[in-house]
Formats: sequence, C-alpha cells, structure tokens
Amino acid sequence: MPDNAGLAGAKSGPAFAFAFVTSNSPSDRHRMTPLERRASGSLALVFAARMLGLFLVLPVFALEAARYPGGDDPAWIGLAMGIYGLTQGVLQIPYGTASDRFGRKRVIIIGLAVFAAGSFIAAAAHSLGWLIVGRSLQGAGAVSAAVTALLADQTRDEVRTKAMAMVGASIGLMFALSLVAAPLLAGVGGLPLLFSITGLLALACMAVVAWWTPPEPAEHKSSGRPPGGLGLVLRHAGLVRLDVGVFVLHAVQLAMWVAIPALLVQAGLEKDRHWKVYLPTVLASFVVMALTLFPLERRGYLRAVFLASVGLLTLVQLALSLLAGHPSVAMLAVVLFLFFCAFNVLEASQPSMASRLAPPQARGAALGVYNTLQSLGFFAGGAVGGWLTKHVGAQGLFAVCAGLTFLWLVVAWPMTAPGRSPSPEEVLADEAQAT
Repeated sequence: MPDNAGLAGAKSGPAFAFAFVTSNSPSDRHRMTPLERRASGSLALVFAARMLGLFLVLPVFALEAARYPGGDDPAWIGLAMGIYGLTQGVLQIPYGTASDRFGRKRVIIIGLAVFAAGSFIAAAAHSLGWLIVGRSLQGAGAVSAAVTALLADQTRDEVRTKAMAMVGASIGLMFALSLVAAPLLAGVGGLPLLFSITGLLALACMAVVAWWTPPEPAEHKSSGRPPGGLGLVLRHAGLVRLDVGVFVLHAVQLAMWVAIPALLVQAGLEKDRHWKVYLPTVLASFVVMALTLFPLERRGYLRAVFLASVGLLTLVQLALSLLAGHPSVAMLAVVLFLFFCAFNVLEASQPSMASRLAPPQARGAALGVYNTLQSLGFFAGGAVGGWLTKHVGAQGLFAVCAGLTFLWLVVAWPMTAPGRSPSPEEVLADEAQAT
C-alpha cells in the first residue's frame, strides 16, 4: 500500500517526484528525478529564450537607436536602455506575491504575454519614444521571481543548486551567443528584426510553460490562501544578505561591461572578434563550476565556496583596475575567466539559498524581493557605471567595483548555509521508527 500511494502521489505533481528515488544513499539523493530534470530543463529554456531576446539587443542598441527620430540625444537612448530594468524592478515583488496567491504558471504566462507585447511594440516603433514604451512594457513582464519560485517548488534541496545552475548556465550561454549573433542580425534587419525575434521567443516560452513544464505541485496551486507576509521576508537576516549580494553582483557585472569592450579594443582586439574572448572564458568557467560547486556543496562547504567566490570577485576588480592602464588581450582573458568562475558560482548558489531560506508560503514574495534587487542592480550598474567611466575612467570604475564587492564580503561573512529539508522517504522512516 505505501508503494502504490507513493506512485500515485508522484503522478499527481512534481512535489512527489521523490518517490522515484529508490534509495536514501547520498549519491541517489543528489541525482535529479525525471520530473526534476523536466522542470529544470523547461524552465531553464524559458529563461534562456527570454534572456537571448534581451541580450541580442544590448550590443547594438545604442548604435541602432541613434537612427530613430530623437536618437541624437544620449540621455533618451540611455533611458530607452535602462527603462526595462526600472519597470522590471518595480514589478518583481507584485508578480512574485501574485504567484503565491494565484499560482506560478498562470502568473508566468501572463507576464510573458506582456513581455511579448512590449517586444512587438518596440519592433514596430518609428521613434525613440515608442521604443521607450516598448522597452518599459518588456520590463513589465517581470516573471523571473515566479519562474524561480516554480523551479524551487519542483526540486528538492539536494538538487536545487544544480537546477539553478542550469538556469545560470543557460543565461551565460545566451549572453555569449548574443555577442556573436547580434551584429549579424542587426545588419540584416536592425532593431525591428531583433525585437521581433524577442517577441516570438516569448510566445514560444508561453507554450513551453503551458505544455512542457510539469504541473504545479498541488500544495502550491491557487487555493485562495493568503500570500506570505512581505514584512517577514524583509526582516529575515539571511535573505537580506542575499538581496544585498545580488544587487552588488549585477551592478558590478553591468558596470564592468561599460568599460571591458573598450579595453579589449585598446588591447588590439577588434569589436567583431570580442566573442573569441567571451565564449571560451564562459564555457571554461562552467566546467570549473561543475567540478567545484556541486561536489563541495555535497560535502558541506557551500559557505566557504560562496565567500571565496565573493573574495575572488573583489580580486578580479582590483586586477582590472591595474590592467586598465595597459591592457593586454591575454591578461584580460585570464581575468574574465576568473570573473565568470566566481559569477557562475554566485549566480547558481544565491537563488538556491534564497529559495531554501524563504518560508514556503512566502517563497514568491522572497524571490520577488531578490529579483527586484537584481533588476535595480542592473539599472544602477549601467547608470552609475557610465557616469564613473566618464568622470574617473576605467581604473576608477573598477576600484569602486572592488570596494562594493569587498563590502558585500563583509556583509555576507556571518552567513550560514541553509540546512537540507528531509525527503519524504526520511519523514516516513522517522514516523515509522517513532511508532
């Protein structure tokens, strides 16, 4: 009877996918079940397709937008680029909280529809003003918190970081791919083609969520229950540390790319060949992450790996500050490899820890706050990074980034890695032993 009940539960929703794990040995606990792989793969694909659409625009936006009426004003171009991060940052918490109340998949599909509408408006735009309208609507489709919460709902603690790493890896690959593809596609059809591709990718993501992503676990579907308290999330010291961290991480990431392309050009590498540095360093860093993060997390060293990655990020910024005066392609490639090693570990482990620290009934709200700070980090990194580069140069920019990451290290130092929740098999074994 217990076996049949377990299989019936497994068919009813991914929360019971653990019934497919036939052994409680550590090696089995850290393997994904078929439903976990399906959930992780489908939601990583949603993230990848959505981010590819966004990344395709970034390398060529400033040049292409200058051709529109009103495009001779750098302030308006900057607003058109940054408005996406602003509207997304404002709406992450409402979307996350709504997913706690009304269900993850419903909120994700609505957000993707808004994102697609913004993409098609931007594709049809004939002025910079309409580009700004389209970009702001793209940002209004702020589904990152709901997607991350759904992924957390459908995976166990033991494989959560691996699932988040799949998302992070997909984003990194899309960033590298966009650096190669964006100039080629822009040469064919300009921004209208790029935004049209973005809109079509969003529609494809809606289909993936509706028909491929596994059904939501029964306990996370809309049931009329009140959402978790936002105040509880904001008072949670562990979550606040992670919120500070994700803001700094993405502010530094975007600020870096205000200056990195110019340094590569200064070092003698033409713009259309920058991908030859970006792509190998990104791919090699994924290998390093797989060989270090997952084994060390299983052995209980997640805190040490996390803090070491923040420290490495600080050293990278100091190295870039020194290299800014006399850059070389080889040294920049080495430093960027180290940056991506640290970035990928942090990008995988932070949302995993946030989802594990958050109370289940407030997971959407917690990840909404987390993704809000991520979006605001993007916005601040672009705006402040450009201002710093203009007034204090690349060396000053990287010095400020080093100071920010060191401050993050100080804030993160008291952290403790979240504990593992017991699997259903372990709960049943404990109950049987107690009786």
